[in-house]
Parts: sequence; structure tokens; C-alpha cells
Amino acid sequence: MSVREVLGEEPEVAMAEERYRVIGEILSKVFRGARPLTLSDLLDEAFLNRYLGIPIFLTLWWALFRFTFDVSAPLSDLIDIIFSRLGEFASSIIGNEWWSAFVSDAICGGLGGVLVFIPPIFFLFFGLALLEDSGYLARAAFVVDKILRPFGLQGRSFIPLLLGFGCNIPGVMATRTIPSERDRILTICVNPLITCSARLPVYVLIAGAVLGAYASMAVFTMYLLSIVLALLMALIFKALIPYFRRGRRAPFILELPNYARPTLRSTLTHMYERGILFLRKAGTIIFLGIIVVWLLSSHPWGAPLDQSYIATLGRWLEPLFRPLGFDWRGAVALFFGFIAKEIVVGTFAVFFGLGEEAEIEEVQRSIVELGVFTPLTGFAFMAFTLLYIPCLATVGIIYRETNSIKWTLFTVIYGLILAYLIALLIVVIGGLMGLG
Repeated sequence: MSVREVLGEEPEVAMAEERYRVIGEILSKVFRGARPLTLSDLLDEAFLNRYLGIPIFLTLWWALFRFTFDVSAPLSDLIDIIFSRLGEFASSIIGNEWWSAFVSDAICGGLGGVLVFIPPIFFLFFGLALLEDSGYLARAAFVVDKILRPFGLQGRSFIPLLLGFGCNIPGVMATRTIPSERDRILTICVNPLITCSARLPVYVLIAGAVLGAYASMAVFTMYLLSIVLALLMALIFKALIPYFRRGRRAPFILELPNYARPTLRSTLTHMYERGILFLRKAGTIIFLGIIVVWLLSSHPWGAPLDQSYIATLGRWLEPLFRPLGFDWRGAVALFFGFIAKEIVVGTFAVFFGLGEEAEIEEVQRSIVELGVFTPLTGFAFMAFTLLYIPCLATVGIIYRETNSIKWTLFTVIYGLILAYLIALLIVVIGGLMGLG
């Protein structure tokens, strides 16, 4: 007879209940009378309430994104102006035409087009650090456990999924804390659907270009869509793949930390440690990717952009994306986005010569004026960016954590199929509703 059969419940749950029973007996001998109601109790009554917990969670999430975009906007504009001026200065002092274009467009324009998104990414991490240090994120994990259970996930999956909003790499690595191998693999498979900070620059660029006053709502919708689809795919995998139906469910036991007032030093430290990953990637992988994009878009030297090597590549890919409303430029941007999602933005920056234009708003206007996207196809492009192949580094981490080429290929292939289907649905349904 197993321990579970003797106890009538999961051993971990029984041990936790017994531990807190003993703690309660000790406290009853030390303290007399009723324990006074504290501020922590009042907060938990709201945050952990079965009816209020989820609305509060969504409200705080929405407030986080409004804070991220509204506060970071002036700093992003400043970075944009600085790199534009640098590009103009380099172009004026370099006599050689090729080197002048390389420095002003590829280096200043391409890299500057990515670095303008440093402020929103750092402020996003700043907000997450505030929620974490205050003790709220543990409460959020407790609240969403009841939501995750029917989808084959558990409360422990919440932290890896939450980390995925910053970067899918630590999100995948954090699944090591999940004791059940089945739950761990399932969490890894759906983690790339969680929209990481690398996708945020793409959302901001496209939404700001074609969605106007609805830009913030569109970006928020991408985050909600990522959560919904991650849960939906977990449910589908659980129902259709025999591997995920085997074994018992692991219980979710979590000690809630005390509420605390976050310190500025701790919050800034967490922001820096997570944000520096973006800077390192921007200085290596993204920068090299942008250089490749510029070389392909500028050669044969002197030829128009639509006759360049990159346009040839784009036209090979364009038939696949034409049903979604993407032209060759969108196809090329997605192609190079496999290296790192930030390169999608850098690719458009190279296409439109951001280095020689004063502000990113002009690049966004070029997207509209040249007919690259309409509001509907732009929204579909954002959804495709959310769902298709994770970046190269994430694919490598998935293989390392699963030690299986099968699960790695499965994650890549189903993501591509899902991205295409969702983008196609957006275009078709939006067209039927007259939104095209």
C-alpha cells in the first residue's frame, strides 16, 4: 500500500498541513486571545479572493504596461534623436559613399532602431521587480493555480511562464523547480508562446505605426493572447498527446512571503540584472544580424532596394505570407527574426533608413505610406511575431533542458503552424467584419 493510499491525499500536502497544525498549536500557547487583524490579512482578503483575485491581477498587469509605455516614451525619443544625429554626423564626415552608408544606416540606423526600446524594456522589468519584491507575485501564483489546473499545468508553472514575459530562456530554465517530469515538459513546450520582452519592440513599432490610439490596447492584447493560447495549447496537448496523460498530478504547495516595501536599490538591481541580457544581445547577436540585413539590402551596390539580394529572398518567401497580407519586407523581417526577435525592428529600420531620419515616428509613417501594413495586417503581423519560432537561443535552451530533439522540433513546428493559423484567422475574420 502506498503512502498516498494510507494518508488519503498527496504526501506533500499531508506534510504541509501537519507542519502548520503544529505551528498553530505552538502559537496558541504563546499568544492569548484573538490575533489582531493586520494589513497583510486585509490585503490577502482581496488579492486571494476567488472573485476579486483575477480582476486585480489583470488590472495590475494593465497598469504595468501603461506605466512602461507612458514613462519610457520621452527617453525612447531621446535615444532616437541621438542616433539620428550620429548617423547624420557620420555621413557628413566620411567621404567614401559605401562606408558612409554603412556607418550611418547599418550601425547608427539599425542599432539605434533597436536601442530605442531599451527604456520600455527596463521599465517593464522595474515594474515586475516591484511586484516581486512586494510579495504580490507569490499571491498571483496562488490565485492562478486554480486556473492552470484544468489545462494540465500547476501553480509552479506560473513562475516559469511569468519569467517568460521577460525572456523565454530563464522561463524555460526555471521549469527545473517542477518535480513532475510531465508537467515540466508541458510547461517548456508552451513557454515560447509567452511573449518575451524581445517581441515588445515589434509590437510598439507596428502598433504605433498603424493602430494609432489603439496601440496600447493592441500591445496589451498580445500579452493576453499569449496567455490564452499557452493555456489552450497545454489543454490540447494534455488531451491529444498520451505522454502528458501519464502519471499523477504534483500538488502545489507555496509559502506566501510577508508583504514588504520594495527598496529602490533592490528593485534597480533586479531591473539591471534582467535588462542587461537585452543589452548584451543587442551588442552581439542583434547587431550582427542587422549588419547582414544591411549588406543584403544594399547590394548589388547602387541598385534600388526592390532589386537587392534581400528583396530576392523576400520574393521567394512572399507567396507563403501573401494570404496573411505581408509583402516581401514583412517576410524578410520574420525570416531574420528567428535569430533574435529584435532584428525584426532592426530590419525595418534598415529598410527605411532610420539612421538618416530624425525620428522613429517617420519610420512608422513610412510603413503606412508604403503600404507595408494596414491596421488589420499589422495586428496579424504582431500575432505572428508572438507565436512563430522562438529565437535561436531559446531553441538551444529547450533542447538542453529536454535533452530531446523530438520535443525541440515539436515546439518549433507547432509554433509555426499556430502562428500562421492565428494570423490567417485575424485577416479573414477582420476582412469579413469590414476591418480590412
